[in-house]
Amino acid sequence: MSCRPYERSGALVPEVGRVAVEVRVELKPGVFDAEADSVEKSLKLLGVEGISRVETARIYRLAFEGVTSEEARRRAERAVDRLLANPVVHRVDVVVVPG
Repeated sequence: MSCRPYERSGALVPEVGRVAVEVRVELKPGVFDAEADSVEKSLKLLGVEGISRVETARIYRLAFEGVTSEEARRRAERAVDRLLANPVVHRVDVVVVPG
């Protein structure tokens, strides 16, 4: 985390501003991916050769204003827990990305 000096006391405070967080949601291994199965079959019917496997994922890019990177990550993880993923069937990666 980058820091900037606080003007009066000289203490360092975390930079706040616009922070983007990327949330990637995929099915866990062993969970049937109907969409990927359908795409794989369709691609083979269309003559696309050499495909051994198709997987799907959803990517959410969340932008936060006026927070630190750590706070943005915490808020994104809260969104994952409350709405974006089901821990029984999904695996999730949460990454702070350049803005």
